[in-house]
Amino acid sequence: MTDDGAALGVDLGTGSVKVAVVSSDGTVQAKASRSYPLSSPHPGWAEADPREWLSATQEAVAELGDAIAGVSSVGFSGQMHGLVLCDEHLEPVRPAITWADTRAGAEAAQMQAEFGDGVLARLGSPAVSGFAATSLRWVSGHEPGALKEAAHALQPKDWLRARLGGDVVTEPSDASGTLLADVATGRWDENAVAWTGIDARVLPRIVDSRSETGVIRLAGRELPCVAGAADTAAAIVGFGLSVDDGFTAVGSGSQSVSVVSEPGGGIALGTHLFATAGAPGSGWYRIGAVQNAGIALRKALEWLGATPDQANAALEGGVRASDPIFVPYVAGERTPFVDASLRGAWLGLGLDTDRQAMLRSVIEGVAHAVTLGMQAVVDAGAHLPEPLPLIGGGTVDPRFRQLIADISGRALLPMEEPDAAVIGAAFLAMPGQVTGSMAASGAQVVEPSSAHAAILAERRGRLVDYVTARGSKGL
Repeated sequence: MTDDGAALGVDLGTGSVKVAVVSSDGTVQAKASRSYPLSSPHPGWAEADPREWLSATQEAVAELGDAIAGVSSVGFSGQMHGLVLCDEHLEPVRPAITWADTRAGAEAAQMQAEFGDGVLARLGSPAVSGFAATSLRWVSGHEPGALKEAAHALQPKDWLRARLGGDVVTEPSDASGTLLADVATGRWDENAVAWTGIDARVLPRIVDSRSETGVIRLAGRELPCVAGAADTAAAIVGFGLSVDDGFTAVGSGSQSVSVVSEPGGGIALGTHLFATAGAPGSGWYRIGAVQNAGIALRKALEWLGATPDQANAALEGGVRASDPIFVPYVAGERTPFVDASLRGAWLGLGLDTDRQAMLRSVIEGVAHAVTLGMQAVVDAGAHLPEPLPLIGGGTVDPRFRQLIADISGRALLPMEEPDAAVIGAAFLAMPGQVTGSMAASGAQVVEPSSAHAAILAERRGRLVDYVTARGSKGL
């Protein structure tokens, strides 16, 4: 162990891997990243080649150069819910299915109908496509040969760690995001596993997130490693959050997170209950996972030939009652609607609608989606702090921040967004219970204004009415 106790954090994201040498006080001494593609050979599919994850990680660590010499251990973080089927040598038998994949919609509907809300509450989530359970059921029905070849069914970061030489295990935070584990106890659920059609022996043993899990080989060195955690659980460690703490993040999607004391609350309004990093059954958080934030904004601005700055500038003076309403669900939705078939729309277009009104409506629609995710977490019985920390690249513009505050009626505190997940991964590899802390960005608290509250509430009601009516009619 070096004097500063530096550790290497490896955060395996959906589109890139980030690595960082982190000291025990949370200082990032060096960092690097490498991207890799998602493939979509059929509509709704979102796959990746795990071997590209491996190469990208090795290249990113090599870029750290001499900084790696100060590292004494390695921790891992990664994208949740995916599925890596591999043989006994940890070679993938098919591309990895990621969380963004929607091919298993029929399997998700079947699981929801057969298990019901009570059982699914024990498993932590509504039945949705892109989780390991529904993906496994799809593979069982459509590619049985792949299951016959598979010796292991792993989460992405667990495959990466094992492929680098570590043990074939998982830990509570990633296990809780599979729809295959009892979230309260942190054990595999026999009935859920049997429903997928797999042999239970392909699932890894569940260990403490801080458990030593062998020695990996990186940059010509052999380094001890720990199990690590799923990305949001690692970020909770990186931010140093405890019970009743939380935050809202806005990027391609939006996540409203609340650390909770007990594994209750069911699966109301499409929220999820996942385990925090640690021992099985030791902690949990509730999350509203909104898929359509930046992803919807980018698509709508592409249609309109506009930039984010132009859209935010259109907000000057506030939303007008005559503006159309943008329904931002271009890619289905989880929280609060749990409907992978949802698609976007503009409501109330008229001859008097101009481009500025459409731009305002896009920003407003995304802000409504973000705040519906916040409210779902609260309505499910969890707590969000006041003021609410707001992080993410999607929250930089002060006009957008103000709109979120006005719609939600919540005071918001813009925060610095350190590399929380990769820092948390490194902290997990350090002796003791090392955690970080959130740092304010220097911006003032954004207080909600009542000037447009009535208009915004009425418009949000129309958006929700449209979505719920669409669902009830099967449109």
